[in-house]
Amino acid sequence: QVQLVESGGGLVQSGGSLRLSCTFSTAMFSIWDMSWYRQVPGKQRELVATVTRTSSTIYADSVKGRFTITRHSTNNTLVLQMNSLKPEDTAKYYCHAACVGNTYWGNGTQVTVSS
Repeated sequence: QVQLVESGGGLVQSGGSLRLSCTFSTAMFSIWDMSWYRQVPGKQRELVATVTRTSSTIYADSVKGRFTITRHSTNNTLVLQMNSLKPEDTAKYYCHAACVGNTYWGNGTQVTVSS
């Protein structure tokens, strides 16, 4: 059974850093486009960053220069390094995998940034 499991969320002060990880239980990690999304109550889920199967990266304008997405095939892990965090980054962060019509979501990890 394919699963995405996130970890690394928590409470941090404004200006601080957090590192989110997502482990993907698949034997074919390299063929998936991997992303982080985030959602706050009452709002639509929004794309934070994507790293494609060819390692191209895409970032939301709101996180450019502060967040870095990387993928690690040795242990099937997706990482989101978040620096210079702001209160508006507070949300539940979700890992997402997509490949030719197949998509999977993790259950999410909460990030809270205090001012």
